[in-house]
Amino acid sequence: MTILSVDGITVRYGRLTALRQASLKVDEGETLFITGPNGAGKSTLLKAIAGVVPVAEGAITLDGKVISGGSPEDTARLGFSMVPEGRHVFGSLTIEENLMLGAGMRKDRARAGDDLAAVYEVFPMLKERRDKPAGVLSGGQQQMLVIGRALMTGPRLIAIDEPSLGLAPKVIDQVYETLLELRDKRGLTLVIVEQSSTRAMMTGGRMLLLRSGEIVLEGDARSLARGDTLKKAYFGYGEH
Repeated sequence: MTILSVDGITVRYGRLTALRQASLKVDEGETLFITGPNGAGKSTLLKAIAGVVPVAEGAITLDGKVISGGSPEDTARLGFSMVPEGRHVFGSLTIEENLMLGAGMRKDRARAGDDLAAVYEVFPMLKERRDKPAGVLSGGQQQMLVIGRALMTGPRLIAIDEPSLGLAPKVIDQVYETLLELRDKRGLTLVIVEQSSTRAMMTGGRMLLLRSGEIVLEGDARSLARGDTLKKAYFGYGEH
């Protein structure tokens, strides 16, 4: 069953076209990787889905409801949560206060306590330090915190922008192990932006490549990463 449908969207920043006629579908429970060089439009695509940037053309549908043109709060209440690039932790607030910020987006706030307990079960380190300022956490711990905060919104689909950014390989492994465990246990759908295709190859799922605001390649992540097709499309080799 399709949970997210992006149909021919174009996004502009003034005179700059950041996305051109981008279309994709994501099925429930799927893991979709979005890769591509810097400036390809990866983050813009996530922001458009989240309602952070307006769509000039086309439409975005979440679980059968058109969300393009709506507010980020409306999109979040329909079950979409985004973990932005750079983590955006509120360093002066406690870890628990950061987590509870996610509960403000949801319809059923009464269940926030149950979800907080579930987040602490997944991330016991956060529970141990729940009264500490979030600013004392390492980069990897902050990534866990923002994933936990996203879970507090009660999402069905989580989009994560560059979860590997600035983290050591061992920590990246831990982050992905957690994400895949959450996907399987909670039935979550994952859309992950990664500049490197290596992680997509290791994790599996589907992958699409953005370049210059256009989707130029799509297919099985492991198959694409093994051959030369991805590299050629990434850099535009063989085009005239």
